[in-house]
Amino acid sequence: MTPTDLDLVLSWAEAEGWNPGIADAAAFRAADPEGFLVSEVDGTPAASLSIVRFGDATAFLGLYICGPDFRGQGVGYALWQAGMARLAPRTTGLDGVPAQQANYARSGFVLSHRNLRYSGVVAPAGPDETVPLAAGHIDAALSLDRAVTGYDRSAFLLNWLTGDPSRQARALIRDGALAGLGVLRRCVQGHKVGPLFARDRAAAEAVLDGLAGLAAGERLSLDVSEPNDDARALAEARGLAPDFETARMWRGPAPQQDLARTFGVTTFELG
Repeated sequence: MTPTDLDLVLSWAEAEGWNPGIADAAAFRAADPEGFLVSEVDGTPAASLSIVRFGDATAFLGLYICGPDFRGQGVGYALWQAGMARLAPRTTGLDGVPAQQANYARSGFVLSHRNLRYSGVVAPAGPDETVPLAAGHIDAALSLDRAVTGYDRSAFLLNWLTGDPSRQARALIRDGALAGLGVLRRCVQGHKVGPLFARDRAAAEAVLDGLAGLAAGERLSLDVSEPNDDARALAEARGLAPDFETARMWRGPAPQQDLARTFGVTTFELG
């Protein structure tokens, strides 16, 4: 994709109700500039697929959309096949809608767990204990991300944390160490929180409170990994309600994810 193509595809995502961030494109391209594919019919963009590669062993798939005027013609599936060939032999993950699980399974993807989107308005429960993410926190933040996700996506995350003022990153420092990390991302409608990584529920709640203060009463969404009981309990205790879900699936050996510290997925497009 060209940058113009990616802007178009994100408008498709908006039309599908995916509510992308207003500055997603630059961060996505920072992850893998060659990882965004588009198929054309007579010079017109017809379908999209992101196949972002993280190092030599891992990749993540997303933005699989066929333009409304080209559905049912095999255009999207042809692009899917091209993307799959390009990703081999990397382990590849995706967050797909449950209705497509069977289709993904035919391409070798195996269900890992569900992610549940919780949405609503969160009022901070107390004083903000977080601080803006500063240069001195970056190495610890990248290290935390590698430990939680099980793979290295530093180029993407560095842009995600620092690349645009529409994303505000906060850190929770306890005993001189990074105990929690969160990002509030301005979207077409409201905000999304992601990542929200923390060593325990109390730390996650403190970070969520800091981000909720920045949201200033606007609606936000938090994508929770279902196996993390503390994350689901936290979302529900703060008045958020589930309104969407995805299936996290992997093709190939799944990375060693630390779901106990995953209180909020970074973004369904890139994991």
